Amino acid sequence: MYTRRGVVPDGQTVARDTSSTGYRNDDYDTMSHATTDSDATVRRLLDDARTATEIEIEIDELVEDAERGLPSDPTREQRYEAAIGAATARAERGPAYDDLAAALHRRQYEETHFGEPLSGFDRDKAYRAAFVENLREADEHGLLDERMLDTFDLDALADELEPERDHDFGYMALDTLHQRYYLREGPDSEPLELPQAFWMRVAMGLALEEDDPQARAVEFYGVLSRFEFTPSTPTLFHAGTAHPQLSSCYLTTMEDDLEGIFDGYKGHAKLSKWSGGLGNDWTNVRAAGSRIESTGVESTGVVPFLRISNDVTSAINRSGKRRGAAAAYLAPWHLDYPDFLDLKRNTGDERRRTPDMNTAAWIPDLFMERVEEGGEWTLFSPNEVPELHETYGEEFREQYEKYEEKAENGELRQYETRDAEALWRQTLTRLFETGHPWITFKDPSNIRSPQDHEGVVHSSNLCTEITLNTSEDETAVCNLGSVNFETHVSDSELDRERLAETIETAMRMLDNVVDLCFYPTEKAERSNMRHRPVGLGVMGFHAALMACGIPMRSEDAVEKANRWQEFVSYHAILESSKLAKERGTYDSYEGSKWDRGLLPQDTVDVLEEERGREIPTDRSESMDWFVVREHVAEHGMRNSNTMAVAPTATVSTINGTTPSIEPVYANLYVKSNMSGDFTIRNDYLVDDLEERGLWDEDLRDRLKYHDGSVQEIDRVPDDLQELYRGAFEIDPRHQLRLTAHRGTWIDQSISHNVFFPSTDGSLLDDVYREAWKLGVKTTYYLRTLGASQFEKSTLDMHEYGKTQHRGDDAGDGSGETAADGGEPKGESGGDELCRVEDPTCEACQ
Repeated sequence: MYTRRGVVPDGQTVARDTSSTGYRNDDYDTMSHATTDSDATVRRLLDDARTATEIEIEIDELVEDAERGLPSDPTREQRYEAAIGAATARAERGPAYDDLAAALHRRQYEETHFGEPLSGFDRDKAYRAAFVENLREADEHGLLDERMLDTFDLDALADELEPERDHDFGYMALDTLHQRYYLREGPDSEPLELPQAFWMRVAMGLALEEDDPQARAVEFYGVLSRFEFTPSTPTLFHAGTAHPQLSSCYLTTMEDDLEGIFDGYKGHAKLSKWSGGLGNDWTNVRAAGSRIESTGVESTGVVPFLRISNDVTSAINRSGKRRGAAAAYLAPWHLDYPDFLDLKRNTGDERRRTPDMNTAAWIPDLFMERVEEGGEWTLFSPNEVPELHETYGEEFREQYEKYEEKAENGELRQYETRDAEALWRQTLTRLFETGHPWITFKDPSNIRSPQDHEGVVHSSNLCTEITLNTSEDETAVCNLGSVNFETHVSDSELDRERLAETIETAMRMLDNVVDLCFYPTEKAERSNMRHRPVGLGVMGFHAALMACGIPMRSEDAVEKANRWQEFVSYHAILESSKLAKERGTYDSYEGSKWDRGLLPQDTVDVLEEERGREIPTDRSESMDWFVVREHVAEHGMRNSNTMAVAPTATVSTINGTTPSIEPVYANLYVKSNMSGDFTIRNDYLVDDLEERGLWDEDLRDRLKYHDGSVQEIDRVPDDLQELYRGAFEIDPRHQLRLTAHRGTWIDQSISHNVFFPSTDGSLLDDVYREAWKLGVKTTYYLRTLGASQFEKSTLDMHEYGKTQHRGDDAGDGSGETAADGGEPKGESGGDELCRVEDPTCEACQ
């Protein structure tokens, strides 16, 4: 849920705190004491949970619904499941029902963990004892790094736990942690962690090699448990374990020979096994029809090899917790590019389709210029034009034009001339039909790269926020985590002092990942140890805007995107430089842009000069950047790259905030992920409507009918209609402006989903051309709306009309399922709302 959070005097983050729906830190002191199985009726379970959380709701209806589906002699677990189901089925009514479901989940899990229901002092004592006992048990089963028990004073760390912070988790967060994040002896075993023990285990795992591991673990636990900073999922899975694969993303370049390609598959499998998300550069591989000199036959091209890559991806269940995931990148000058565009279609030869992996176009500026001027575009086989793969900017232009001249003179064996605009339209058509290829831009990714002295960025990663060099010798690796803007808002302002402290701790944690990580391949270890890139991102941006009363569609939001990211950049770079002073610079620092005195905001001017055209973003500095520049000049940098904004779909769920920099999908919808289906409700909207006496059954029904939109509900005041626009109610070009301005300060990229509410091809063209003109490096999923949504069987359709409103502008809806990566459309009946499924990759999230 997108839930308001406040700050108590000691800085601890707490959940909603109102008389009707809030938590108290001592809420377990108000619980009934231990109950036996005989008196653990559904009513008793619901009443105890309601009392514990001080929720003023009637439970008779809940009891009736829960008991309806129970067998004649239900187990305690069945009663809990029925009670939770009854509460979650009413989640759209308001936060109280989610609070109730979360309380039930906590009580059920703790009863299983402790062997009996506990409260007050008994619970507190058992909670701390379980932390120590479970770590020892995990160690006995070989689950932990052997240093975990020797390095730390476990009893002292147990005293640092804050069990009351469990109440800050919503139901979806608790269920997600239980299903997939806690340590277990085996897939069918009960978890060995409670929520605060989970945070502490991660903190310990990231503090193992600190000078004072005990103190750092306590510091790290603080920012984690207050939802101020969260590392990416692989770090949460594996920190402190026997195989600590903590890194998020891997980028590879496939070599243009059979041995290299199959070595690439082997590396792909090993990286996927340990939860890494993959971005594979295939541009280097020769096209279909090119001659293979050793055998004298013609190559089959990239596509058949991509099918094998697809099958490798689908065969791997990463860490036993989620599907393998990869993205293949290809440049549009490659002769196989037209066939590459068809890889995600559900028609044609299935041997030339990749249903289980993603595709992305790696587009040079020259192609976009040819599109704009209505020019021609030539496709080549890379074995005849080897320089194109290794150049960008003006050097690429010179080489490309040289090869075009050679082609005209008959000096190349293979080439094909296309109308550039027609190829661009074909790309966008496939993007709308299938959601692929994602549109990413080669030149801004390279021209602005701090590591331009060390090679070329050949692709981005699975979620399109990483822009690191790759080669046949190095697999690029990035280590991700995100600060939460929402938990740093106080009195409708960003608390900059607290945020600076969080960033300082976060950068230290991310740098530690580099040294602590278990690397599945030598190429990955070599690259990460030489360059030490990290990607500090952000989440909760829209939630923070709502907390400040700022509509995302406003110019004020553009200013906040710019200045808040400037603040993050300032402190991320400064902290990396401070770490360099403490620990030394990264090995390849000399000659980098950092070494040459160029910071991220300076590189926008470099890109503008290279292109010879204006990039319309504000690069003015509002902070004392001379402090950062002087510190970097004197002490260097610990990390080759410092920032990247990942999608955070899963960790934002755990934090109870909005994903990444994205607008809320809608104010009410159903989200599907690997843990199940969950109703998402915008509690900021609910609070404001309650405050104005407007939140009632009629308004909830209207909100459901309009698929979570308030734009056509007359009862909702104009200012709230503007503040609570959903993702499809904000011009996608405005959202790109937000990303372009924040991108000024970022040395890698931003995972930017395009929410497209139309079927107008010219508008889609305009959106992606605008992304290029703004200097945006990469875009991610294209998300569209279908023409029909859910039949609301619980509504009186005679009152609201027989047609739905959200799809009026969405044509025949052909883009919804495909363009959202195969997301399921809703089915008739029940209380279901519109659904959004997380992307298959959670490595970055």
